[in-house]
Amino acid sequence: MRIFSITLLVLLAADAIASGEQPVDFQRDIRPILSDKCFFCHGPDEEHREADLRLDVAESALESVIVPGKPSDSELTIRIISSDPDAQMPPADSGKALTKSEIQLLTQWIEQGAAYQVHWAFTPPVRPPVPQLDHGPRIRNAIDAFVLERLTREQVEMSTETDRVTWLRRLSLDLIGLPPTIQEVDAFVADESEEAYDRQIARLLKSPHYGERWGRIWLDAARYADSNGYEKDAPREMWFYRDWVVNALNRDLPYDQFIVQQIAGDLLSRPTQDHLVATGFLRNSMINEEGGADPEQFRMEAMYDRMDAIGKSALGLTVQCAQCHNHKYDPLTQEDYYRMFAFLNNTHDAIIPVYTSDEEKQRKKVLAEIASIEAELKTSMPDWPERIAAWEQAARNSEQEWEVLKPVNLPYEGQKFRVLDDLSILSESYAPKSSAPEFDAHTKAEGITGFRLELLTHPKLPRGGPGRSARGTAALTQFTVFVAPADDPTKRTKLKLVSATADVNPKQSPQPDYLKNIEAKDGDKRTTGPIEFAIDDDGDTAWTTDIDPGRRNQPRKAVFVPEQLVGFPQGTVITFQPTMNHGGWNNNDNHNCLMGRYRFSLTTASDPVADPLPTQVREILSIDAAKRTPSQQDAVFSHWRTTVAKWSEANARIEELWHQYPEGTTQYVLRERENSRTTSVLARGDFLKPVRPVEAGVPGFLHSLAEGAEPARLSFAKWLVDEQSPTTARSIVNRIWQAYFGIGLIETSDDLGSQGSPPSHPELLDWLAVELMENDWSLKHLHRLIVSSTTYRQSSNVTDELYQRDPYNRLLARGPRFRVDAEIVRDITLAASGLLNPILGGPSVYPPAPRFLFDPPASYGPKTWNEEEGGNRYRRGLYTFRFRSVPYPMLETFDSVPGNVSCVRRNRSNTPLQALTSLNEPLFIECARALAVKTIEEGGETDEARIAYAVRRCVARSPEADELKTLQGLLDKQRKRLDDGELSATTIAAVEGDAVEATRELAAWTLVARVLLNLDETITKE
Repeated sequence: MRIFSITLLVLLAADAIASGEQPVDFQRDIRPILSDKCFFCHGPDEEHREADLRLDVAESALESVIVPGKPSDSELTIRIISSDPDAQMPPADSGKALTKSEIQLLTQWIEQGAAYQVHWAFTPPVRPPVPQLDHGPRIRNAIDAFVLERLTREQVEMSTETDRVTWLRRLSLDLIGLPPTIQEVDAFVADESEEAYDRQIARLLKSPHYGERWGRIWLDAARYADSNGYEKDAPREMWFYRDWVVNALNRDLPYDQFIVQQIAGDLLSRPTQDHLVATGFLRNSMINEEGGADPEQFRMEAMYDRMDAIGKSALGLTVQCAQCHNHKYDPLTQEDYYRMFAFLNNTHDAIIPVYTSDEEKQRKKVLAEIASIEAELKTSMPDWPERIAAWEQAARNSEQEWEVLKPVNLPYEGQKFRVLDDLSILSESYAPKSSAPEFDAHTKAEGITGFRLELLTHPKLPRGGPGRSARGTAALTQFTVFVAPADDPTKRTKLKLVSATADVNPKQSPQPDYLKNIEAKDGDKRTTGPIEFAIDDDGDTAWTTDIDPGRRNQPRKAVFVPEQLVGFPQGTVITFQPTMNHGGWNNNDNHNCLMGRYRFSLTTASDPVADPLPTQVREILSIDAAKRTPSQQDAVFSHWRTTVAKWSEANARIEELWHQYPEGTTQYVLRERENSRTTSVLARGDFLKPVRPVEAGVPGFLHSLAEGAEPARLSFAKWLVDEQSPTTARSIVNRIWQAYFGIGLIETSDDLGSQGSPPSHPELLDWLAVELMENDWSLKHLHRLIVSSTTYRQSSNVTDELYQRDPYNRLLARGPRFRVDAEIVRDITLAASGLLNPILGGPSVYPPAPRFLFDPPASYGPKTWNEEEGGNRYRRGLYTFRFRSVPYPMLETFDSVPGNVSCVRRNRSNTPLQALTSLNEPLFIECARALAVKTIEEGGETDEARIAYAVRRCVARSPEADELKTLQGLLDKQRKRLDDGELSATTIAAVEGDAVEATRELAAWTLVARVLLNLDETITKE
């Protein structure tokens, strides 16, 4: 058997040499075979490695199974041709088998010396020389040179240039995601100057819609959606991040900064609101608010998701494989994974208030006017420093002593309660609309005179809290205290609370709109107001911390006094029950007004009252006045002035200004923790099974951190976009190319590693990557290069011969032709109809959708979907509100993604449901009707002129003669059906009271427009 094998190997090698084939390339020819057929058992993963053999490392392979130049003496080649089941490789039970051509390639490679190379994607890109070809004007830039060099080698001709109209429509759809108008087409066709093409490219790159089109592609990678996902799938406010992406791309923020700001914008030296919003990239992970969900488990799930997103979007590698074990194909170890993980692990998942530009102007105006009034007050009282010093001394002496109580026997009611180091309770996970938990605490104190409830802020709470409502507020409907002797806790009694004080006491107000119970029979009668409401035994009233948007999100405190002294000689069990029944109507829609973080204390001091000083001011008073910062000094003055009776008028003016403070919205961001978390390698990725702690670091097979860089998230972000990073520039270049041509230079956009497909044009890929980096990481520069090339200008027409040889256009011998993305399908329809609302940015909108989708059982719980009636109904698909568990039907049908995981390449399908959608979906019908109106009003006086007008609005080009004839026949047929009463004109035209003839014509043209909007060409990029 062995003699036969050796003979066969000699014959294979001889055949290869005799054939005169080009030298075998390890990267192109050999590595893909070894990765697919061998690395699972003989690759980087030590746990699954067989026979202690690595075929991904030259030293191991050459020591044991490969003899360079001698395939007949190499165990590898002997094994791969063996028919002995005990010796054959790959083993029969592996499900893998080598083809004859693969065996020949391996044999030829060993015959030629078995030269190994590091995987091409793991070495930094170097600019290759541009091929020097004599193709005259066909070579407009380096892209064409690389493409033509490959085509020449393959003996394939480049296609002819497409016509101007097709090129402009292709360019418009690619750069702004909208079709060109008839006027834009005519202007371009009439422009015979040499700069005509460049002028169109420049115009579209300057369009604000450029950021919308390319932002949608990035948002797929960023897992953007407007809800939390999982069971509850509650809505969240993330649209500021979406708008940040659009604006960053519009201003051509260098791609390296684009990445750094999204990974670590909060750690920049002077972070702006934009920098904080950018970190929403990592916060796009799903959040599980199911009752009983372990917050730490799903924090870790979010961390894994963030690693996956960075791997796909920035690195272009499948790093998630190493969550549970060493990567089986790439040299990424599990320890490497958790060292990168450690960079991200020291964060708070924060929710901050953010403001639009108009709101920010208003906010600054309010603060400036307050500062101006306070400056006037200081001028009017020259001795204010001495007065405030005396007040401070009295204030320090007035502080009462409190014993902070440790909660025991935490309750369970769906919410998760976590006791922090300062003995405060943090409420996490599920947030019901009402709650009445009980917390026990033990004390030996006797003669207790009062109880204190502190409401505290925390980064995880909306706007920092202290409540869990969407505004970070809380409402306490009733505060109840029970006591029992420590030696017999069953004998508990309810205390009568006779008075209550608080440091904030708003006026009585009705429930805010977002918390009203819309299902209340006689309307929601509940109100909120001062602290007395918390002890009045009235379920319709509650104490609230919500005084105004500028001051609601800070620590608050309340003190409750019992009728009699409290405390048993043998010790006392105290049970606190805060009842919070001022949430909204829906448990699953963020309609709660619960306390988010709070702490209980007691005192034995006489006449206990709530400290009137804000917590921040009380903390500042402990700092020596000479060591305070200017902002700390201002904070003390701002409170002290409220105690000065003669300034009552000025204080009233300031109070009125505070009520003009803008509401703003919220944004999920990252904030660095003060106390570092420990990161460990986890057995099989199980957060409950730490193996050993690791320090933050980067994979050993890639480039190192910059010299002297601290092991911090900002350093990691800069490492990702270092010019020595081998995959970052290649990854984004490849995905941009994919968007233009339907498939990347590397087909596996999310995997540039060993299991990824080899690049079709490796030199072009590296040239573009270096070109991007050397041009200040300008993405617009990259776009301009691609769309200026002859390669991009080619016709998409294809011969049968070329299609059979290259069905996916990997050789780039023709222009792209494929259906546009889901959002652009919708946008083309809106634009063609004239209904498109071109406004940029702002909250996500609710276009028409079936109501049943948002109620059980289609949805786990009821969801808000307030269908738009005005212009927001016709916003671009980018702005459609995205529930992860209930994807918008039209977008889902056309292959959009829900945002559950990072996606860098969408599927593209062709199904009957798509035609049914574009023919019948309500908004498409409205668009058909609007296009009909526009055609009748602006298309001319004859049927032929109107048909040509409608066609051009949909596909940009003018119709051919046979197309005109077909459409005229369709129009005549619909008129007859309407005349015969087969169809209802008023139903189709959706008009009332118009003349019969006008209604009939509108209905007939609506039916024609419906067909035009449903054409394959309408939703296809030619």
